[in-house]
Amino acid sequence: MTRFRPCIDLHAGSVKQIVGGTLTTDSSALKTNFTSEHPAAYFTELYRENDLRGGHVIMLGPGNDEAARESLAAWPGGLQVGGGIKDGNAREWIERGAEKVIITSFLFPSGTFSLARLESVLANLDGDRSKLVIDLSCRRVGAGWRVAMDKWQTITDFEITAENIALLEPYAGEFLIHAADAEGLQAGVDEALVAHLAAICSIPVTYAGGGRNLGDLELVERLSGGRVDLTIGSALDIFGGKGVTFRECVEWNRGR
Repeated sequence: MTRFRPCIDLHAGSVKQIVGGTLTTDSSALKTNFTSEHPAAYFTELYRENDLRGGHVIMLGPGNDEAARESLAAWPGGLQVGGGIKDGNAREWIERGAEKVIITSFLFPSGTFSLARLESVLANLDGDRSKLVIDLSCRRVGAGWRVAMDKWQTITDFEITAENIALLEPYAGEFLIHAADAEGLQAGVDEALVAHLAAICSIPVTYAGGGRNLGDLELVERLSGGRVDLTIGSALDIFGGKGVTFRECVEWNRGR
């Protein structure tokens, strides 16, 4: 059954909803849909009160460590954390209260996948793959998708294929996959990507990017046979959106 998965996106220490494709080193190009007056821990407590598990805190660039630590402290073991995670700090974030750590860019030095780096991360988690989420956020390239790293600006050579997914699955408890081309646009999910992920993944998958309303939760459930979960960000009322209310998403999960 497809579940709604909550998120907390941090940029410069604040909770924001950003159009993913504009997240570059040029701050003047950044397009922000929403900046919250509340700290990150406020949203953590909201998720905890409604028992919304499997959500993620993503640090988009520098200046977010303190906000992330406060968020995790508000619900130890309740949220995943990502952004700048590598072998040297993965265990530290678990000790700070993260249920799981999410890793992307560290696995792709110079845009090429490194199995040695993945093995190093897992070793620093005592080999417990249930503590590791591999982020395969991607952009469409030709007829398929390739992993995008460094704020989704660098396209790697790693394609989202059945063979590559099979290579990664023994090392991770689940996947998180943002469709970077759709992130923050509230223009609908990448239906082809959702169906593709459901067909090739055998561990839990959370898709993010373009979710607008309850209809998109129903769509993802249908396209994936209930095997892919959905994160909704900018369209959610608690993030200034008008497409769906937080209460509706809570009720969706309770109904499943």
